[in-house]
This record gives sequence, structure tokens and C-alpha cells, in this order.
Amino acid sequence: MVEIRTTSTKIFNGSLWLDAYLAEPIATGSYPAIVVIQEVYGVNAHIRDVTERIAKEGYVAIAPAIYQRTAPKFEVGYSEEELELGRFHKDQTKADELLSDIQSTIAHLRMLPSVEQAEIGVIGFCFGGHVAYLAATLPEITATACFYGAGIPVMTPGGGVPTIIRTPDIKGTVYGFFGTQDPLIPEEQIDQIEDALHTHGIRHQIFRYPAGHGFFCDRRDGYSAIAATDAWEHVKELFGRLKP
Repeated sequence: MVEIRTTSTKIFNGSLWLDAYLAEPIATGSYPAIVVIQEVYGVNAHIRDVTERIAKEGYVAIAPAIYQRTAPKFEVGYSEEELELGRFHKDQTKADELLSDIQSTIAHLRMLPSVEQAEIGVIGFCFGGHVAYLAATLPEITATACFYGAGIPVMTPGGGVPTIIRTPDIKGTVYGFFGTQDPLIPEEQIDQIEDALHTHGIRHQIFRYPAGHGFFCDRRDGYSAIAATDAWEHVKELFGRLKP
């Protein structure tokens, strides 16, 4: 584990300033960068922990606030009421705006001396898993970790053709992590994602665990230590390919 520093920062996207949480190694050097996409609960303690955990593995990690337009500083816990609030703001997002925010995040990373021209990856959880699949279509993204992203075969944020239709635009490697007991993602949808990645020749691996939704988050009732531990090893393997 490397020593890191953390800071709250802002990312400029046209007329909008996005809040973001940044974690990076203290030691001078050039590191691959990872964009961390929140759950519906915002850039909360769990997402900050994940961002720091990635940085400690030798990456520059940044978590942009993807609800900035409707709910600046949004951060909630895991009660039913908070979940419904998070879903409300999720429903206000649009695919083109999300992609624009992530592109601006990448541009921000490129200005950091610790990143410059290094490789870029993305990881997302819950709704952020869906957004990470979207982000995989950006040419700058070479590795994507998608954790239980619901709705990929059947919808896209803001409406329009399902996100899965964009699969041919993916240039990098995709690792997908799903629970076979997830009420939000029928196993047939996991099959559809895997089939699309295979059909279009996208480098990928799909990992299925006997777990429910949110199994990676140790603050949620559905947390599975066994699944989370195994998934993390695969994440390290995936992002390890970004290192020179």
C-alpha cells in the first residue's frame, strides 16, 4: 500500500463546476488514473473509501459528483427514504450529460502532473455501474469495472435506446460483477450483457456471485465479504494492466 493524500476538488464542465473527491499517491511519479462512479447514494463515505482504496494501490482516483445539476453535495445513507431520494436524482440524469461530466473529469485528470498521459480506467457501483458501462464507450477509457449496474440491456439514463446498444463502441476491457440473487438485475440480463460483449469482440470477463445487490458495500445489508474480497482481486488484476 502506498501513502496517499485526499482532497475535495472541482471539475469545470462548460458552465458547470462539478464537485469531486480526489485521492492520489504522495510520492512523485506518473500514475494510471481511475474514475470512480457513485451509487445512487452520492459520493458518500463508502465511495470515498473506495476512492482511497484504489489510490493506495498506486493510482490517482477521483469520484465526480454526478448529481451536481440537481443535488450539489448530495450524500445520504441507506434507509428506504434515502434510497428513494437517490433514485429521484438518478432519474433526472441524462446519458449525454453523464458522458460529458466524465470526459471533463478525464480532462481534469490529464492536467495533473501525477497523471498526464497515463492510462484511464473507470469503476462504478449500482447506478454508477450502469454509468461505467456508458463511460466504457469513451475512447480514453481502457479498463472498466462495472458492479451490478442495473438496466443496461433495457434503458439508458434520460431515455432512448438501451445502453447495451452502445457496446460496439467499447474499445477497452470490461469486467462485470453481478449477484445471481439480485432482484434488480435478472440473470437473463446478465446473459444479455455477456452475449453483447462476446458478439462484438470486446475483451471481457463476467463474474457472478451467489449474492444480492450492493454486495461490495460493507455498509449495506446485502454485503457479502466473500464476493467482495474475490471481486476486489479481479479489480486489481484489471487495473493492474494499466500500469507500465
